[in-house]
Amino acid sequence: MSVDDTQPLISHLIELRKRILNSLITVLIVFLALVYFSNDIYRLIAAPLMDQLPKGANMIATDVASPFFTPIKLTVMVSVFVSAPMILYQVWAFIAPALYKHERRLIMPLLFSSSVLFYLGMAFAYFVVFPIAFGFFINTVPAGVVISTDISNYLSFVMALFMAFGVSFEIPIAIILLCWSGVVTPESLKRKRPYILVGAFVVGMLLTPPDVFSQTLLAVPMYLLFELGILLSQFYVGKRGGRHSVRPEDQSGSETGNNLKK
Repeated sequence: MSVDDTQPLISHLIELRKRILNSLITVLIVFLALVYFSNDIYRLIAAPLMDQLPKGANMIATDVASPFFTPIKLTVMVSVFVSAPMILYQVWAFIAPALYKHERRLIMPLLFSSSVLFYLGMAFAYFVVFPIAFGFFINTVPAGVVISTDISNYLSFVMALFMAFGVSFEIPIAIILLCWSGVVTPESLKRKRPYILVGAFVVGMLLTPPDVFSQTLLAVPMYLLFELGILLSQFYVGKRGGRHSVRPEDQSGSETGNNLKK
């Protein structure tokens, strides 16, 4: 490998390091701004369960360090979620030079909408799924059983649901990218609707706790988002351009060469 061949690779690695550092710095800044309110953040996340608990019931900590480390752990996760738009922008800034002009116009709305859909998925889990699921759990407790949920176990439970719903709400983006790249077509996806419906319930069973309410509340939105993805993908398929398209900088270079020839 010659020196000229290694220079582009080194420049790409330097650019990648820059984008990763920018993302980490953003997460760190958000974390430092939120760490003082870590207990309040945990209280907010625990509110759906606390509202369903019997009067006088509280959550517990079975580990000595849990009251300190659990809210801090939650704050780190929240910092990553809050920094998601900046992280996606860094991804965009890294790959944008390799894209054609028409691709840049199509990818930027996808990056923005992916952040919005992820937040919508988390909001759906918090405001819709949590009250229904926790109400069901509390009302089905056998007689003589006292509910005392550990704060660490509760955090693991809700974060799993947040991630499941946040990622599942990205289905329209995934479908658009698959159709845009030519891997599948909207027509072929329409023919697979019965299989997708069954698959949505299977995925809901795998990604959510073992109760029918959480599984259904994830599977139904997933299928509706699948239909939305098919609808939106038809606009992107029509705008898909070939990879032989000329980049703006290449076009300007060719024009300069033509002028020199003249």
